[in-house]
Amino acid sequence: FQRGLPFIQIPTTLLAQVDSSVGGKTAINHPSGKNLIGVFYQPRLVLIDVDTLKTLPRREFVAGVAEVIKYGVILNPELFALLEEKLSAFLRLDPDLLTAVVKTCCQLKALVVEEDETEGDYRAILNFGHTLGHAIESATGYKRFLHGEAVAIGMVFAAHLSSKRGHCDVQIKERICRLVKRAGLPVILPKELKDEHLLRSMAI
Repeated sequence: FQRGLPFIQIPTTLLAQVDSSVGGKTAINHPSGKNLIGVFYQPRLVLIDVDTLKTLPRREFVAGVAEVIKYGVILNPELFALLEEKLSAFLRLDPDLLTAVVKTCCQLKALVVEEDETEGDYRAILNFGHTLGHAIESATGYKRFLHGEAVAIGMVFAAHLSSKRGHCDVQIKERICRLVKRAGLPVILPKELKDEHLLRSMAI
């Protein structure tokens, strides 16, 4: 659509501010899976004002916290520890803390994208929790869970699986699960979701 048109991102949700506005991934969902149709196209500028987060419904803000936790897990132990220590203040939208956290997440995302813009290799690290998360979204018709909620379940599942296979220390797994729960995000895969549908979606 409008090929080559220069554009500026002005994200107004926490999820967009810390993740999706940076990196140039533009896509739409398809009944077969999440983000299957699209291209990589970088914006000229990303303009973020954390005051816009005051206008968000609570559920939308909390859903965005999942992506913040993701960055702490995959790339920045200091960020993860900060969230453990100051989660209550973050959930209260403390402006200085919000600014610092959003800035950190943007910097982390940019570093990954600079190394692997089109997700050929390293950028896949950003998909922590997303393989199962996207499958959950697809299986529920993109109506039951917000993106961050589905990713939260995916992160907890991935941590359990990694721990079970000996790749993740049990204490780390427990810290991840505990922080996700404290944020008010879901952690349990709905029992009514059929394994066949989830596996099919994850294989795409």
